[in-house]
Amino acid sequence: MEVPQELRDFRNFLYIAWEHLNLPDPTPIQYDIAEYIQHGPKRRVVQAFRGVGKSWITSAFVVHQLLLDPTKNILVVSASKQRADDFSTFTLRLITDMPILRHLIPTESQRNSKVAFDVGPAPASHAPSVVSKGITSQITGARADLIIADDVESMNNSQTQMMRDKLSEAIKEFDAVLKPNGAILFLGTPQTEGSIYSALPERGFKTRIWPARYPKAAQLPQYGDQLSPKIVTEVQEDEELATQPTDPKRFDADDLMEREASYGRTGFALQFMLDPSMSDIDRYPLKLADLVIMSLNPREGPQKPVWASSADNVIQDLPNVGMPGDRFYGPVTLGDGSWAPYTGSVMAIDPSGRGADETSYAVVKMLNGFLFVTDAGGMPGGYSEDTLKRLAVIAKEQEVNLVRIESNFGDGMFTQLLKPVLGKVYNVTCEEVRHSVQKERRICDTLEPVMNSHKLVIDRKVVENDYDSTRHLPPEKALRYQLIYQMSRVTRQKGALAHDDRLDVLAMAAAYWAEQMAQDADDQISRRKDEALRDELENFAQNVLGRKPKPLTWM
Repeated sequence: MEVPQELRDFRNFLYIAWEHLNLPDPTPIQYDIAEYIQHGPKRRVVQAFRGVGKSWITSAFVVHQLLLDPTKNILVVSASKQRADDFSTFTLRLITDMPILRHLIPTESQRNSKVAFDVGPAPASHAPSVVSKGITSQITGARADLIIADDVESMNNSQTQMMRDKLSEAIKEFDAVLKPNGAILFLGTPQTEGSIYSALPERGFKTRIWPARYPKAAQLPQYGDQLSPKIVTEVQEDEELATQPTDPKRFDADDLMEREASYGRTGFALQFMLDPSMSDIDRYPLKLADLVIMSLNPREGPQKPVWASSADNVIQDLPNVGMPGDRFYGPVTLGDGSWAPYTGSVMAIDPSGRGADETSYAVVKMLNGFLFVTDAGGMPGGYSEDTLKRLAVIAKEQEVNLVRIESNFGDGMFTQLLKPVLGKVYNVTCEEVRHSVQKERRICDTLEPVMNSHKLVIDRKVVENDYDSTRHLPPEKALRYQLIYQMSRVTRQKGALAHDDRLDVLAMAAAYWAEQMAQDADDQISRRKDEALRDELENFAQNVLGRKPKPLTWM
């Protein structure tokens, strides 16, 4: 079939496909994406904000490619087999339903399923015209003129560094199945700061980015040459466009504000602004590599755990949800190997309120200037009796000497409810803590010096339980509730995290010991000053008066 000249332009075909589907006309942003998909380099990456319709556009592109050349073999790969099948199913639907594509409908002798199908004019071949696979599927042996990698990165397969490394290795298989002069097209939205899409330019891919809002002039350099030229030109010609929606027909300003509130600053920056600066690890003051990770017990700890960032000390068997390149390190030595009872143990609690979110807690012990995190986590239930009992049991098991409770929003109610429960299970002193300093700054100011000096030691089980405790949540929420994730992503900027409760209680407990150590230091300074004054008086009395001075106290 001879294709009319006007239909050779994918944008025109996209208009017809959208009209057939009773969809609104493609938006200028969608047309811009369509042009890049058709005319971009052989190795190209489309990063566009969530909800722009890039998968639908690309599905129409697959059909358009087969319209222009029915002999092509196209491989569709997604994070899951189901998503890949949905892509190919939609593609086959377009072929079946659109009159101008009827000649592409598979014949009776050809493959015709959502997993793999041929188009009518396609010659006999081992490879289908279109085949869909999950990223974890076996793709070796397939052959393709065009590989569509549609959202191969998801929250399920990119939470930890190990997962991201595995995903990065999987996409290397694309080159093994690509025909000479073939093309690879990645479609995606970064799920984490360590997104695989950030590393693709190093492999020869050209990235084009379409954010949901026009960037400010100061933000343009962050995108380098990856930002859509259309968006760059428009915001340079009209500076008032900055922060306004790039595709207001799909998402207006109010809609984007609601999504930003829902996703949090970090999530919105990743999934709607496609902000490459999020990979700048220097923005985050708390480094997981500064922690000492080891097995602890509730009663005594090592007197001098020594940190070292050597390859031999890297812990490989713990889930790591930190930043790209983050590693956990165990102690290189334990000094002389001796253990001693902790100086004290503090438990901090942040009540969830009327059942919303979770009640978070952390137990931090002190020994020789080191802080040991022996338990931490979160639990649902707010002020429920079960939650109160569980906290009391943890306090008993951990032999805590003091319970600190966040009182900013509880008006003391939680403390009054917890005290009688503690009285039955474990008799311990409770105190309420009220903060006036901005939370994010307070957290960073408390934990950064302790971590920088490698004085924060965390039990392995705390890391394991932290990761496991959120598995019941949807992947897009699970990470946000984890202590380790919060620790590696917090900044001093207000509202940096959507959820920071677990990190906040850790800082509350650590702050107590920081205050105690400061007081001890002040006492030592005061004692040294008194001793120095005594020495001076003694010298004066002996050298000038010829007698010993009277004591400085009445005792």
